[in-house]
Amino acid sequence: MDTRTSPIRLRLDRLREAMRAAGHDAVLLPSSDPHLSEYLPAHWQGREWFSGFTGSVATLVVLADRAALFADSRYWSQAESQLAGSGIELVKLASVGASGHLPWLAEQLRPGQTLAVDAAVLALDAHTALKRAMDAAGVKLLTDADPLAAAWPERPALPAAAIYEHRAPHAATARADKLAQLRAAMAERGATHHWISTLDDLAWLTNLRGADVDYNPVFLGHALLSMQTLTLFVDPSKLDASLVATLARDGVAVRSYAEAAAALAALPREATLLIDPKRITLGLRQAVPPAARLVEAINPSTLAKSRKTDAEAAFVREAMARDGAAMCAFYAWFEAALGREAITELTVAERLSAERAKQPDFVSLSFPVIAGFNANGALPHYRASADAHAVISRADALAAEGLLLIDSGGQYLGGTTDITRVWPIGSPTAEMKRDYTLVLKGTIALSRMRFPRGTPGPMLDAIARAPLWAESLDFGHGTGHGVGYFLNVHEGPQTISRALPAPETAMQPGMITSIEPGLYRPGRWGVRIENLVLNVPAPADGFGEFLAFETLSLCPIDTRCIERSLLRDDEVAWLDAYHATVRQRLAPLVRGGARDWLEARTRSL
Repeated sequence: MDTRTSPIRLRLDRLREAMRAAGHDAVLLPSSDPHLSEYLPAHWQGREWFSGFTGSVATLVVLADRAALFADSRYWSQAESQLAGSGIELVKLASVGASGHLPWLAEQLRPGQTLAVDAAVLALDAHTALKRAMDAAGVKLLTDADPLAAAWPERPALPAAAIYEHRAPHAATARADKLAQLRAAMAERGATHHWISTLDDLAWLTNLRGADVDYNPVFLGHALLSMQTLTLFVDPSKLDASLVATLARDGVAVRSYAEAAAALAALPREATLLIDPKRITLGLRQAVPPAARLVEAINPSTLAKSRKTDAEAAFVREAMARDGAAMCAFYAWFEAALGREAITELTVAERLSAERAKQPDFVSLSFPVIAGFNANGALPHYRASADAHAVISRADALAAEGLLLIDSGGQYLGGTTDITRVWPIGSPTAEMKRDYTLVLKGTIALSRMRFPRGTPGPMLDAIARAPLWAESLDFGHGTGHGVGYFLNVHEGPQTISRALPAPETAMQPGMITSIEPGLYRPGRWGVRIENLVLNVPAPADGFGEFLAFETLSLCPIDTRCIERSLLRDDEVAWLDAYHATVRQRLAPLVRGGARDWLEARTRSL
């Protein structure tokens, strides 16, 4: 690459010209939008545009003479590759969510210099930390303009996908009932109004879905809820007249997306507004009238949507079975084709996605398929591309032997799936088997847990890591994330990770969470075994309520990679019981080669 004409260098040159014209000494580009989404519409992917780094989480800082990207260990290898030749240095963060850019900025900028960041995409809690650090360094923080406006003429427009209704029976709770539930929560906190900007909260509350964000069935919008009405701020052209009339019957009024901030500013003086400081941007917070009384608490909808109803859980089980049937069909083809057909990581993604698309009530993938062969599997957020991918099989032989990690999922009208499996290509080595089995032990250990209701999710994290820790091994990502109901594949408030325990992370009945320990050997292979689990009541014995995990995901866990001597008899019993369930649930949904494959891969150990 001629680094003088690298597209990223040219884009940075343009950004620096705009910075000089505006009098900015530095610009901060977070991975964020006005809704603080994890996955962003292209309009707000400025960090990616100006850095070339395509990972979902990172922070870019651009100064007149240098630029730095801050990313945690999940993305180091990917970032090193994608930043090559760009002139952007990678700053490796020690942990997920670390704010390494704050001390770096304080060190690089002199007192009196200016740092610009767009308040419209800056989380309120992030602004608090940023302002504190910049004030201490004597740096002026400017938040009143979008620093990208003059530097990004190719910027994509806002998405314009249609908004549609998530209907019964899959929408098992009526919109009117959800609104009543939320108003009751507002009344408990003494609030007359409530503001919602997070897209999955909005979609859950309104029983509406869209396609403004890839892989997540949500739409751009904000909402202002009072005790009488819900005002929905969206592009009106996305809703047809019949849907607008249906919403009106439930007390939902539609206004333009661009009017959201003005509506906040027009709140009556006597209003008491409930906001979630972790789910609102600085720009929207600044629009609230000074006279309005604020109540700061987690969005009640965030807690409510995390607890799936019995009816929703039943639909999720159905979606998991359909998802499992699709994987049986794919893996049967895959194993039969190895060494006989040309197969790459891209082929895996295409064929697996095609099998899911054949299933009833399938809407889309829930995230891009991650198919990582050998060294690529050691990159937790790897994604093959036409320019860079591994060959697994040729028409006459295997391209190589090793491990293939496949992380995939789908969006169905009755649920969202996310599952990771690892498969041997050829004969796995003793070291591969050891790594695989230690990860499997972590998956089994956490899957079998019972715990008191209300236990903070982070307190469960060490259980999945213990088999790895016993061998001085570890992994850099969280063990588990919440999963939505035909919504975002990542949702809160629960998490099984190294995060500090907080009240909102308490495990409650009905929550769906992933269990996905891993082990990654850079340049060699990666192992991750992931299932989704549902919090269900466990038998009580006079010491309060207890919960257990019901494993929802239905797909064989490959036993050819297991080092049997590392598994205890009770662990083998769990795996055999799981495979018996998988066989019993999926057998009626598959036939032919897929049925044969299912029988072979679920045989008892």
